[in-house]
Amino acid sequence: MKRINEYKKLFNVEPDTDLRKLKTTYRNLVKEWHPDKFPNGDEQNEAELKSRQIIDAYHFLVSIAPETKEANLEEYTTVTAESGIADFKHKGLTLEITYMDGTTYEYFGVTKNMVTKLANADKPMRFAKRNIMSSYLYRRAKKGAEVMA
Repeated sequence: MKRINEYKKLFNVEPDTDLRKLKTTYRNLVKEWHPDKFPNGDEQNEAELKSRQIIDAYHFLVSIAPETKEANLEEYTTVTAESGIADFKHKGLTLEITYMDGTTYEYFGVTKNMVTKLANADKPMRFAKRNIMSSYLYRRAKKGAEVMA
């Protein structure tokens, strides 16, 4: 969640910001912080770091944008309905679930207590559908090939 808030602050994103505005803001920030604009070594290094942060933030914000989620909803629904959970990892407040088809989704704001309940559930997929998939902000992290069960 901290990363999301940092990125939203960097781009000055409001809840109703669409992809077009996000792209315009991205282009303006990249122009402003392009390393070639800074001849000094220290300033250029800072600009390179800032540029990488801007690029990472843009790709991340696009991946969680409502338009992106809507465009990928059919695929997400298929994956979560037809594939079981192959593996999951929890770091901070981010839960990464890898499904049997190899696709990985990240869920944000998931507490350790919720992950413990998921790990101890008789039917982890059913628990995840009821308590995680419908309640937390998510994005597709990786699209992969079949995972051996």
